[in-house]
Amino acid sequence: MTSFSESIVRKKQAETLKKVLRKPPSSNIKWADIESLIVALGGEVKEENGSRVRFLLKGSIARFHRPHPSPDTDKGALVSLREWLESIGIKQ
Repeated sequence: MTSFSESIVRKKQAETLKKVLRKPPSSNIKWADIESLIVALGGEVKEENGSRVRFLLKGSIARFHRPHPSPDTDKGALVSLREWLESIGIKQ
C-alpha cells in the first residue's frame, strides 16, 4: 500500500487526501482539489461526456460526475472515491 507521506504531494493535497479518507466523509471538499490530488498522486484526469470525469491511477479507472453548480463534492461521491483509493492501495 502507498501512504500519502511516501508520495510527492503538497501540503494542501495531503490535507485533501486526509479529508477524503476520513470516516464519515468530510464535507465541503472542492472538486478542483480532488482533481489536483489525483494528478499529484501520479494519476490522470480525463474529461468525458457532459460532467463526467475519468480518473486513472495505478492502472485503475474510476468515473465520477463533476459537481455543478456547486464546486463542493457530495458525500456519496466522497465515499466512492475513498473506496476506490483504498482499493488501489492509497491510505493515510
